[in-house]
Amino acid sequence: MLELARFVRAQGETAYTFSASRKTIAPIGHEFFGYTWENLAHRIIGMSTGISGKGSVCGTRNLLRKIKQIQPDIIHLHNLHGWFINIPMLFEFIRENKIKTVWTLHDCWSFTAQCSHFVMEGCYKWREGCCQCPRYRLYPNSYVDRTPKMYKLKKQWFSNIENLILVSPSNWLSDLARQSFLKNYPVKVIPNGIDLNIFKPTYSDFKKRYNCLTKKIILGVASPWGYRKGLDVFIELANSLDKKSYQIVLVGTDERVDGQLPSNIISIHRTSNKKELAEIYTAADLFVNPTREDNYPTVNMEALACGTPVLTFETGGSPEIIDKSCGSVIAPGDSAVLKKEIERMLSNMIYSQHACLTRAKEFEQTKIYEMYLNLYRKNFDLEWNR
Repeated sequence: MLELARFVRAQGETAYTFSASRKTIAPIGHEFFGYTWENLAHRIIGMSTGISGKGSVCGTRNLLRKIKQIQPDIIHLHNLHGWFINIPMLFEFIRENKIKTVWTLHDCWSFTAQCSHFVMEGCYKWREGCCQCPRYRLYPNSYVDRTPKMYKLKKQWFSNIENLILVSPSNWLSDLARQSFLKNYPVKVIPNGIDLNIFKPTYSDFKKRYNCLTKKIILGVASPWGYRKGLDVFIELANSLDKKSYQIVLVGTDERVDGQLPSNIISIHRTSNKKELAEIYTAADLFVNPTREDNYPTVNMEALACGTPVLTFETGGSPEIIDKSCGSVIAPGDSAVLKKEIERMLSNMIYSQHACLTRAKEFEQTKIYEMYLNLYRKNFDLEWNR
């Protein structure tokens, strides 16, 4: 959101960005809104009653007052779940003022009663109406299942908005949105972008520092690590792959994860900056993403941009990031097939750095931001400066 706003300003236009209140200094052109105490009350009430999105009244009222003063041509929405904004107030404001709106869907929350993902449970009740939710205790979590009521509320809140365009980073998510109560809105696919000035082949002494000069490095990057991101898959691989030939490296771990890892997995809690992360991507011979549910994982793009091929499960939008020139896709859950594919890819080194870098150019962030500008201009007929 912030990078897109910077790009818009660089074109000579005006952009304002807002997000929930934080105890940090706001970036240039950005403003935090709301009150920590009110958002906390919103969360407590939402978790206790199973009805979320109706709190944070004071903070939302102040935000809408500022938006009214700005009189924007377009409002661009991103993630709205998190107990920081009054959702019916926001959408009623958009509806009454007939403001042209873009809404980028980063997960499935917009068309389910509550959950942001549902693939692992194989739950598709949201197509008709949610009930007996298997994930109501997960984020955005609650202590009671009020999903039938929340489904009706969200359908009411998000319906009958003039000039609303949905954006999805993946074809996978856009297809789901077209099956939901949002199906009457146009859905455009605009992938996420990355900065190729940062994520690029960046050589270092990583292999030497970790005594991996004679081994093939298999890299995984996630946060937080758990079953959804495939932590168990890496643990199983560590016990089955030849330890003299392969070295697994996981980035984004913590002490909790360390307690579950075999001693032959290198655990890196965090990197000091993006350049250091690019160095690790570059040092890796293969990036493995065994995610079990994901919209459009940025880590796949970052690995490709550093010249490293990707092996991923066929889940969500993850397979859309690679093509046959730079990676491989396998069915989720089959560890034997995964191990065999890793060995095949690394024994022959069939995916070149050049092919990975060529594919990564499709996700260069300026190119993606231009797609958003074209969306604003063509679909809303704005008189932008040329």
